[in-house]
Amino acid sequence: MGLSKERLAGDLKEALKSRDRLKTSVLRLLSTLIKNREVEKRGALDDQEIIQAVVASCKLRNEAIEQYEKGGRPDLAAKEEAELRLLEAYLPPPLSTDELRQKVDEAVLAASAASLKDMGRVMALLMPEISGRADGKVASQMVRDALSRR
Repeated sequence: MGLSKERLAGDLKEALKSRDRLKTSVLRLLSTLIKNREVEKRGALDDQEIIQAVVASCKLRNEAIEQYEKGGRPDLAAKEEAELRLLEAYLPPPLSTDELRQKVDEAVLAASAASLKDMGRVMALLMPEISGRADGKVASQMVRDALSRR
C-alpha cells in the first residue's frame, strides 16, 4: 500500500481513537514534518517525497538510538526503536540484494556507462527507483563494483 497524506491522516485518527500515545506522537511528528516540507517547497508533496521524509526521520531515529546506547540510556534507545518500527511500517518493502543488483545493472545499461566517470549518471537514474527501499551507500558501492568490471 502506498504512502499518502490521506493514509497518514486516517492512521492518526485511528491512533487517537485507540489512545495509542506512541503511535499518535510519531504520526503527529511525521505529519508536521511533511507540512513543513510542503511549506518549504510551496506546494504539495508527491508520494515519493513523503517517503523521503519518512526515510529521513528513520535515519534520525537510528542516530538517536546509537547515541542513547553510547550514553548508557537503554530506556530512551528502546523508545526510539519503537518509534522507528512504527515509521518503517510506512516504507515500501526493502529490495533484496539480488533485486538491487538487477536494478543497478539496468541503470548501468540505461546510462550507457563505460567507466567510473559515469557513476553520477548511473546514480541519478538509480536513486529515484530505489529511494526508501535500499541504502544509498550500498547501491553506490554496487554501482562502483559494476562499473569497475567494465
